Amino acid sequence: MWYVVQVRTGTEEEIITQCEKTIDHGILKRCFIPYYESMKKYKGEWHLEQKILFPGYVFMITDEMEQLYLGLKKVIGLTKLIGTGREIIPLKQEEVDFLTEFGKEKQVVEMSTGIIENGRIRITDGPLKGREAMIRKIDRHKRKASLEIPMFGRILETQAGLEIIEKIET
Repeated sequence: MWYVVQVRTGTEEEIITQCEKTIDHGILKRCFIPYYESMKKYKGEWHLEQKILFPGYVFMITDEMEQLYLGLKKVIGLTKLIGTGREIIPLKQEEVDFLTEFGKEKQVVEMSTGIIENGRIRITDGPLKGREAMIRKIDRHKRKASLEIPMFGRILETQAGLEIIEKIET
């Protein structure tokens, strides 16, 4: 089962390191942060970078939630486990499927490419293809798309890399 832990934004990597050191690998199968690729221009050239897809969240895979919960008490800096307050609820299967498809095995959302036709976005390649409805805004200069993704029972705002290669007006 996949679970989500809320942490202070900026401490995600540190929390993963603590979890891997303090929690038995038989209990915690995997601990990760989904990233997205984006392009950033500096020194006159474009460079591919990776940024955290959901800042403030760390994902964990376990079949032994009770044991994981006890192990997490030793980790410094956790804000809360995502659930109803009294119980920790795993991600829904459709959320797991979405994350697996969106970020693949490495949990890195690659750059997408697309075109704008008569004011409408059409993604031609990449993980955003077929998910145009999630796109709320495009920043062509920064080569990013602002997204709204349903996750953890709410709508999360995030970004992903998107290069618009053509704008067509007919």
